[in-house]
Amino acid sequence: MSAEDKSKPAGRNAQWSEPERDSQSQRPTQGDNQDLGEEHHARTAQAVRDQEIEEIQRHSRRQPPGIQKPPDVPPAPPRKALMMVGVLLLLLLAAGAITLFLRVTHERALAKETERETIPTVAVVNPQSEKPDENLVLPGSLQAYEESPIYARTSGYLVKWYKDMGSPVKKGDLLARIDTPEVDQELNQTRAARAQTLAQMELAKISADRWENLRKTDSVSAQEADQQVSGYKQSEANLAAADANVRRLEQLEGFKDVYAPFTGVLTKRNVDPGALINAGAGVAGRELFDIARVDPLRVFTSVPQAYAPFIRVGAKTIVTLQEFPGQNFTGTVARTAEAIDPATRTLLTEVDVPNKDGRLLPGSFGQVHFFVGINVDKVTVPVNAMLFRAQGPQLAVIGPDGKVQLRQITIGRDYGTTLEILGGVAPTDQVVINPPDSLEDGQQVNVAQAPPNQTQPGQSAPPGQSHNQNQSRNQNKTEQDKTQQKGNAQ
Repeated sequence: MSAEDKSKPAGRNAQWSEPERDSQSQRPTQGDNQDLGEEHHARTAQAVRDQEIEEIQRHSRRQPPGIQKPPDVPPAPPRKALMMVGVLLLLLLAAGAITLFLRVTHERALAKETERETIPTVAVVNPQSEKPDENLVLPGSLQAYEESPIYARTSGYLVKWYKDMGSPVKKGDLLARIDTPEVDQELNQTRAARAQTLAQMELAKISADRWENLRKTDSVSAQEADQQVSGYKQSEANLAAADANVRRLEQLEGFKDVYAPFTGVLTKRNVDPGALINAGAGVAGRELFDIARVDPLRVFTSVPQAYAPFIRVGAKTIVTLQEFPGQNFTGTVARTAEAIDPATRTLLTEVDVPNKDGRLLPGSFGQVHFFVGINVDKVTVPVNAMLFRAQGPQLAVIGPDGKVQLRQITIGRDYGTTLEILGGVAPTDQVVINPPDSLEDGQQVNVAQAPPNQTQPGQSAPPGQSHNQNQSRNQNKTEQDKTQQKGNAQ
C-alpha cells in the first residue's frame, strides 16, 4: 500500500475531536457495532494482501536475470567436421546395406521354402525278394486260332440268314442270301451291250474281208483296206471289254450268297432280313457275321526278360482256368516274338491248346504254367503301390535324382496284400506307395523319412512278432471252426 492510503484512515480519525470521540463512544448503538465489524474485516484483508505483495517483491529480487548469454565455444576445425560427416554417411550406408542384405536373404529363404512346399512328399518301400520257383505261372489270354469278320461284297437287301450266333459251321456253308435288283438289271444291260458289240464286230469282219478282196484287184486303195481291217480289230477289243464287264457283274451276282470261309463257330450276327446291305468294309459297310475257329485255341502271354532265354518252341505247358478248378489243359509253345518288348521288357509267347470239345471259350482269362527248371529271383510289392492306367500296370520308382520313373511291370501271383512282380523293378529300387493319380513321369518329389524300428508295408515282421501273429491267427481260426461246428450241430 502507498503512504497516502495508509494515512487516509489516520487523517480521518484525526479530524475527529476528542470530545466527539468521547461522545461517540459514550453513545454506542447497534448500527455502530455493525460498522465497526465491517471495518475490522476490511483492514484484515488489506493486511493479508499487503503481506503477499511484499513476499512476491522479495522473491523477484532474489532471482537472477531470465536471459543469460551463452558461453563462447570455439568453432570446430573444417577437416574434423568433414570427417564426422563422412563417418556418419558411412554408418548410414552400412546400415542400409545390412538391411537390404537381410531382406534379400529373407526373400530367398521364403522362395526356397515355398518351392520346397510345392514339391509333393511321398513314402517309399523297397521290393522284397522272394524264394525262386522253378514253376513259372503267368496270366494268359485265350484267343481263337482264326477269327474273321464277314462283310457283303455286293449291295442289296438281306433276304434270309441261315446260321445264327453260336452255330457251328463248315467251310462253304451258306450263311445268308442278299437280293440285288440293281446288280441284276445292270447285268442284263451289260449282256445286251455285249450282244450289240458282237454284231458290230461281225459286220466289221465282213467289211474287212470284202475290202481285202477288192484290194487284190486294185479296186480300192491300200489306205481304205487298212481302215476296214483296223475297224474289225477295234470291234474285237470292244467285245473283249464287254465280256469282262459281264463276268464282273456275274461275279457280283455270285456274292448274293454269303458262305463260310472256314470251319468254326459264328460268334456274331448283326443283320436281320430286310436290312440294307452296303458292299465293302468301309464307313458305309456293315459287318454281317463274325466267325472264329476255336480248335485249337491260341493262348498269348508275356514272359519276363529273366525267363525269356529258357522258353523253347515245342515245350509242353499247362493252362488252367478259374472256372475249371483242378483241371489242367495241356498246351505246346507254338512260337515266340523272338524280340523283347522295350516297353514291358517281356517276350510275347503263343501257346496252342487243343479244344476239340469246345469247353474253352475264346476271350477267356487263364494261367499258363511253364516248367523252366531254373532259379530266377522274384520280388513282391504292396498292392497299394500299383498304378493302373491306359498304358497298363505301372510302378512309380524314385530315381537317383529324386525324380519319378513310371515303369511298366509284369504281374505274377496275387498274394492278397502283395503282388509278385516278374519284371520291371529290382530289390534296390525305391517304390512309391499310395501314389497320387496326378503323379507324372519325371516329376520331382521329396522322400519321406520312415520312423526308426518301423516295418515297411510289404516287409516281413521280426521272427518273434511273426510267430506271435501266426499263433494268433491259428487260435482265431480254431475258434471260428468250433463256432461253425456248434452251429451245424444245432
